[in-house]
Amino acid sequence: MQQKKIVLIIPILVVLLIIGWISMGVNRPDLQFVEEVEEASLKIEEYVPDSAYGIPVDSLEILEGVVQKNETLADLLLPYQVAFSTIHQLEKLSKDVYNTRYIKAGRPYTILTLGDSLQTAQYFIYHKNPKEYVVYGMKDSLQVYEGKREVVLEEKVVTGEIKSSLYNAILKNGGGSQALVNRLENVFAWQIDFFHIQKGDRFKVIYEVEKIEGKEVGLGRIKAAVFEHNEETFYAFLYEHHGGQPEYYDDEGNSLRKAFLKAPLNFSRISSRFSRRRFHPVQKRFKAHLGTDYAAPRGTPIYAVGDGTVVAKGYTRGNGNYVKVKHNGVYTTQYLHMSKFKSGLRKGQFVKQGQVIGYVGSTGLATGPHLCFRFWKNGRQVDWLREKLPASDPIEGIYREEYEKHMVVMKKQLDDLLYEDDYSDELEPLAKGNDIKDEQ
Repeated sequence: MQQKKIVLIIPILVVLLIIGWISMGVNRPDLQFVEEVEEASLKIEEYVPDSAYGIPVDSLEILEGVVQKNETLADLLLPYQVAFSTIHQLEKLSKDVYNTRYIKAGRPYTILTLGDSLQTAQYFIYHKNPKEYVVYGMKDSLQVYEGKREVVLEEKVVTGEIKSSLYNAILKNGGGSQALVNRLENVFAWQIDFFHIQKGDRFKVIYEVEKIEGKEVGLGRIKAAVFEHNEETFYAFLYEHHGGQPEYYDDEGNSLRKAFLKAPLNFSRISSRFSRRRFHPVQKRFKAHLGTDYAAPRGTPIYAVGDGTVVAKGYTRGNGNYVKVKHNGVYTTQYLHMSKFKSGLRKGQFVKQGQVIGYVGSTGLATGPHLCFRFWKNGRQVDWLREKLPASDPIEGIYREEYEKHMVVMKKQLDDLLYEDDYSDELEPLAKGNDIKDEQ
C-alpha cells in the first residue's frame, strides 16, 4: 500500500516541477533580453527609409562621401565597378543637365550600391548645394536628372537697438547672418540711408529661414519689418496679390520702392552699351565700358533719374565734366562728358527725380556729343539696361481691401514684439565703406 502511494506521488511531483520551471522561465533575464532584442530590431526596421532622392533603396546600400581636390566623376565611380565607357556616356548625358566639370571639391555626394561585396554602384547623387542635387542612374538604363530636396520654411523674429552697427545688433540678438542685414537694407533702401543710421535706431523683423531635415540651409523672405530712424517709423510688409510679383508696401499701401526714369535724357539712339570688352574709339584699345552711351545733340538737358544727393561734381581727363548722384544705400548714378553743369548745382545738394543737372557735351575722352550714364548697385557697376528696376505703384484698388487685412495682422504681430534689452558692444563694428571711386 505504501509502495502504491510513492508511485502516485512521483508523477505529481514531476508535473509540479514542470509547471514551476515554466512559470520561472517567464521572468528569466535571458528570455526577457531575447524579447527586447526582437522588439528593438523591429523598431530599427521601421526607421529604414524605403526611398532616398525618390529612389527605392530597400535592396541598396547608402554610402556618403565628400569630393576631394581634383576628383572627377571617373575618380568617384571607378572604385564602385563602373566602367570607363559607362562614365563617358554619363558625362555626355549630363551636358544638358549639369556639366560634370563643375563638380567641386568639398561638395558631398551619395552612392547607392548593391548590397554585395563588390559594392557595385547603381546611382551616384552629387549635391550641388544643400537644396539641389544631380542623379546619375546606372541601374537599368543610364539617366541623368536634377532633383530638389524638400525645403521647409520656418518663421523667425529678431529685434534690436543700434549701438554700433546694424550688423552687430542683428548678430547679437539672434539674426545671425550678413545676408539678413543686406536683405533688410534692400527693403528700406529708399527710406533709410544705412550709411548714416544712428545710435538708438531700433528695428523689428519677421523673416523666414529655409530648413532641410531640421537643419537651417538658407535665408527666406522678410515678411514684415519696422525701422525707427531719425524720429520716424518706417513699416514694410511683403504682399503678393494673385498673379503679381511680391512687393513691399508701407502701412498706407504705398510701395517702398521708387521708380527710376527710363532714361536720363531725350536721346536719338544708344551708341554704345555696357561691355566688359569694348574697343575705345579714342584710346584705340580694348577695355571695359561700364556704362551706357546715349547719343544726343550738344546742349540736350540731362535729368537725375531719381531722387538723391549730389556726392561728386567735377572734371577729370577721362570723364570730362561729370556729376554723381547717390539715391540711397543701394543705387548710385553718374553722368559723364557734360558740356556744362546746371547753374547753381553743388556737391551735397538734394536733387529730385527729373531735375536738370547738366547738358550733353563731349568733354573728356569722347569723340562726339553724348552722355555716358553709369549705374551702381551695392557698390558695383552693373548694366543699367538689364536691371529689373523697382516699381513705384501703390496697391491697386482691387487688392486694397485684401492688403489691408494682411497688413493689419502683420502690423499687430510686429507691434507686439518686444525689443531685446540693450547689450554691451562686444563685437567689432562691421567695416562698410560708403565711398565709390570716380571712374577715371
